[in-house]
Amino acid sequence: MLLTLASGALFFPGLFALSIWALHRLRPGWTEDDCLTVGTRLVSSVQAVLATGAGLTVIISCKNVVSDRHWLATEYVWFLIPYMIYDFYAMYCCERCRTKDQKLTRTTIIRNFLIENRLMVTHHAVILFFLVPISQKLRGDLGDFFVGCIFTAELSTPFVSLARIMIQLKQQHTLLYKVNGILTVTTFLFCRILLFPFMYWSYGQQKGLSLLQVPFNIPLHCNMANAILISPQLYWFSLLCKKAARLFDTAKAKKDG
Repeated sequence: MLLTLASGALFFPGLFALSIWALHRLRPGWTEDDCLTVGTRLVSSVQAVLATGAGLTVIISCKNVVSDRHWLATEYVWFLIPYMIYDFYAMYCCERCRTKDQKLTRTTIIRNFLIENRLMVTHHAVILFFLVPISQKLRGDLGDFFVGCIFTAELSTPFVSLARIMIQLKQQHTLLYKVNGILTVTTFLFCRILLFPFMYWSYGQQKGLSLLQVPFNIPLHCNMANAILISPQLYWFSLLCKKAARLFDTAKAKKDG
């Protein structure tokens, strides 16, 4: 555990620092804000790829979705904890850099950061103080398969990050940006929304229950936890769909015009 925590504490901040250094050298005309934003997205994408790989490994290895074990289901959570702390600080650094010309006090910057990023801050806090204790202690030796499923929810992150980077580079008009938008919505739908029915279905297959029977045959706290997890995903998915609709409406209007 301690070695995994230490590895994550070195890996993610180190990768972030390396990314910033490389971007300054490769793009000398970029501002500090540009480098911080892109560097943060690159690290997020790397973490997402690692989490998805770990999740798929666990899912494939666990034939019994309730009792089968895989070491990555616990070890990757310890590796993830430093990332969540780093990511919180990296987002704050981006906010501080964006507002440095406004000569705001540190207290004001922190307050504005927490208000403007309240959903993401809540998301990080829920993972650290709610999901980590459940996944590492409270669930006992059961449910590695479902932990692996939660890991794969990160699959959409590289596409979201690429969209932000392309916006930073003013490439919203390109075909790649539109294709990436489709991939973002698709991966988000499958890995963050339909993931939950899939987990219920997988449990039902193990227990001989239909999908509709599963919610009534598992503990109430499991349903409540899943409801808490999927709620922000539905909100973010609605935002993605609105952005995608505006993107293609604009493209169609230009074509018609």
